[in-house]
Amino acid sequence: MTLLVFDVGNTNIVVGVYEGKELTAHWRISTDRDRMPDEYGMMVLNLLEHGGKDPKSIDAICVASVVPPLTSWFDEMCQRYFGVAPLIVSAGVRTGVRIRVDNPREVGADRIANVAAGYRRYGGPACVVDIGTATTFDAISAEGDLLGVSIAPGPRLAAEALFLRTARLPRIDLVAPAKAIGTNTTESMQSGLVFGYVGLVEGLVARFKKELGANMRVIGTGGLVGVICDQTTVFDVLDPWLTLDGLRIIWELNQ
Repeated sequence: MTLLVFDVGNTNIVVGVYEGKELTAHWRISTDRDRMPDEYGMMVLNLLEHGGKDPKSIDAICVASVVPPLTSWFDEMCQRYFGVAPLIVSAGVRTGVRIRVDNPREVGADRIANVAAGYRRYGGPACVVDIGTATTFDAISAEGDLLGVSIAPGPRLAAEALFLRTARLPRIDLVAPAKAIGTNTTESMQSGLVFGYVGLVEGLVARFKKELGANMRVIGTGGLVGVICDQTTVFDVLDPWLTLDGLRIIWELNQ
């Protein structure tokens, strides 16, 4: 069985192909709300063919989207280009995750996928730290329930805000400088963004451990986790494709 999965985020769309339980190919493309279903369809077909995957071999598709305008676009694209009605992670879909928050419908599909995979792969209690457009902390109980989430801007979003909302601060690469005390504008911004986010992650993880217990495992994922993980020992495990694996798990639960 060949499963195609899409994690549609605000900045990037992560595409994966599973042969059984093995992730055999993956790609990351930019999110563009103005692209039409045909444009996404041709892009995905090209990725598959370039990766040596026959588009005709796709048996099933699972989609998690936090961009509502694109959810229906991907539904249409999957049916038109693959002849497959995708499983879209939403209310009513079996996920294996009990959501213990005030309004479960507010929880993003990517959060649910992270919890589904995080608990099955690493157990609980745990905290999934997903560093992307937003930096999110998903609290997982010992029983695998989603107890709540903490949300902060992601480092790239913060860097872009500094560039757009100030007169003299430039766009910078998100890399760690040699020292915390910057002696030029670029190093100063890199220090504040990279080391500042290290402090944010370490501080929130410490607070989560006070509430979930000292044995809480910390799982790092997301497109920007590599920027932070090299500067801290707070992560017990790094799993960059955790969300994709959660989509595979959710698809299996609905068969």
